[in-house]
Amino acid sequence: MFARVAVPVPQLGLLTYGVPPGSSAVVGARVVVPLGSRSVTGIVVDLVADAPEGLPVGSLRSISRVLDAAPFVPADVVSLAAWTAEYYVAGIGEAIMAVLPPKTRGERADAHKTTRFAVVTEAGLRALNPALESGAAAPTRTLTVKQRHALELLAGSPQGLTTASMAASGVGPAALARLVRQGLVAIRSERVERSPFEAASAVEPVGGERPLTPEQAVALERLDRLAVAQAFRVALLHGVTGSGKTEVYLRLAASVRSRGRTVLMLVPEIALTPAVSALFRGTFGDRVAVQHSGLSDGERHDQWHRIRRGDVDIVVGTRSAVFAPLAGLGLVIVDEEHDASYKQEESPRYNGRDVAIVRAQRAGALAVLGSATPSMESYSRAASGKYDLVVLERRVLDRPLASVTIVDMRDEYARLGPDVVLSEALRSAIEARLSRGEQSLVLLNRRGFATAVFCRQCGGTLDCPNCSVSLVVHGAGEGRRARCHYCEYSTNVPAKCPACAAPYMEQSGFGTERVEQEVRRAWPGARVARLDRDAVRRKGALTATLSRLRGGEIDLLVGTQMIAKGHDFPGVTLVGVVSADVGLGLADFRASERTFQLLTQVAGRAGRGDLPGEAIVQTIHPNHYSIQLACLQDYRGFYAREEQFRRAMHYPPCVSLVNVIVRSRSLRAAMEDARAVANSLRDASRGQGLRVLGPAPAPFAKLRGEYRAQLLIKGTRRAAMRQSLAAALADRPELARRTTLDVDPLAML
Repeated sequence: MFARVAVPVPQLGLLTYGVPPGSSAVVGARVVVPLGSRSVTGIVVDLVADAPEGLPVGSLRSISRVLDAAPFVPADVVSLAAWTAEYYVAGIGEAIMAVLPPKTRGERADAHKTTRFAVVTEAGLRALNPALESGAAAPTRTLTVKQRHALELLAGSPQGLTTASMAASGVGPAALARLVRQGLVAIRSERVERSPFEAASAVEPVGGERPLTPEQAVALERLDRLAVAQAFRVALLHGVTGSGKTEVYLRLAASVRSRGRTVLMLVPEIALTPAVSALFRGTFGDRVAVQHSGLSDGERHDQWHRIRRGDVDIVVGTRSAVFAPLAGLGLVIVDEEHDASYKQEESPRYNGRDVAIVRAQRAGALAVLGSATPSMESYSRAASGKYDLVVLERRVLDRPLASVTIVDMRDEYARLGPDVVLSEALRSAIEARLSRGEQSLVLLNRRGFATAVFCRQCGGTLDCPNCSVSLVVHGAGEGRRARCHYCEYSTNVPAKCPACAAPYMEQSGFGTERVEQEVRRAWPGARVARLDRDAVRRKGALTATLSRLRGGEIDLLVGTQMIAKGHDFPGVTLVGVVSADVGLGLADFRASERTFQLLTQVAGRAGRGDLPGEAIVQTIHPNHYSIQLACLQDYRGFYAREEQFRRAMHYPPCVSLVNVIVRSRSLRAAMEDARAVANSLRDASRGQGLRVLGPAPAPFAKLRGEYRAQLLIKGTRRAAMRQSLAAALADRPELARRTTLDVDPLAML
């Protein structure tokens, strides 16, 4: 018997090992295997009776040790990870290791946390109270003051006290150990489950279950009918912002759960998990688990094992939760399915939404994709009948969508100068909300204080030495630092130009830090907060800020796209968008789609309570169709316009796409290697109907110290595209290690 094992080595395929006599291995078990001169822990992916063709049996090494008698990772999750590796052209070990929780990727099978409790014994009670001794000849034990203190503490707590609390009360480990040796105290260990739900409870929504609107009732009935069939289907729930998609999810999950099947609920960002998990826990109690990278290693470990043991029926999480070891799956929900956060940037570069659909297919489950601004790919499949289309066109309680005003910033710059951050219209609107005690959101999808530093004398800019980008200024005053958002290089902002030594360093552009400063200067009495990646680095900061906003403790929140999607803030009546066109200039065919989605989503945060909402959109491109149609919240109009562009240019969803990046020590070397890959691809794909574009320098020609060349593959048959790539790189393993393959890319940078 031979085992095919996935090991945690990038771009390495399955390795075959002999199963030692007297040992047994099962698919999904962890095994320790020799790899070169070291030992590594891998996962058994397959068992075969014969050795690979062409390899003598004697040349194969054997498994050193089998760590699990039963599958540690369920077989269906192992199979899903293998599919992910194949589809996204990644190493099987990378995909398999991505499904494991922290603290279980080594040899230890049990990394649960335990707490030690001290308990007074009967002998200890008798020593404390000699009157309890039986028999006249029983000896009387003499206790020290510290020993008596320890026994009195424990006697008052029959269930015992933790050793940590004993130490805090003056009974240290050495004193406790002496009491144990004397038989006066016993120690017991209990497994402690680290719960991530304390933070979630802080943002738990208030209010009971509302009756469904007629639209919600129809949508639920359609989706439930699909779920009852217990056969694979995909449904796109296209509902405007505030239409009550989450309530439909909850009711549908309850229906599926009542029939004995489980539910997987995916959200795109960690920022959304506290509120969503609180909603589900409020409905289903402790049969809910959560999985995302924002948890501590211990919390993720314990939640994963709860799922694996079958202690939960519903899992809420971000993209990695798609691999949760959940049995009996009947429903997969992907909320905000259009969101780019579902795409992983490192290998395996999978899209959590698409892997979720495959998982539902293999489980015979219903997959529900929800969004107010569906991706072009999903809506195209719904329009063609491949997906069921379920539509919610009205907000709950017939609340109106936010009224939207476009401000042409070219006029503002002409009147007030080039440094204007907040237009007069936005300032007046914020002033009105503050006077009425209402809340406002201000969005700028760009972090930092200033986006560039340049010399007024020579025109030189302060650039990252490792990446072909300008450094972004963070902080103000003497604490300013210039930082790269790609490699994290940072330096002090210089007083003199590094190139010509002139003392004329200027800053241009602005990010969320500058917007926050402008707001605080304009309204010093307002309660202002900022929500971006820099502001929430500390654990718990994100949840705390969202909780304060929901509790009415923040008047105005400045943030990036983190504040734009999925949140329900009933007190927010104004949304201001600064630089709405910040993403339109990117060299990416999805730029218009992202702009439309972001503006529509953030406008949808206003007016979700009893008061009407307003959105003010600042832009220098007021006539761009993505901005115009977003302000009208006209998704169908945008889709029709964008689909014409995609079809004319042969971009997804009309064709499939693979983005290939070749890295090297110089741009010339990268271009030469990319040209070799392109030529091999053209030879390998002859007759396959594929189109190879490039190579050309990547939009970021240098990133993290490496130069990059880019080429694109377009086609309608993904399998043929993957096979051609494998053939083109098969004879050059060293080049393959320097080549990044992104199947179905969401970003082209």
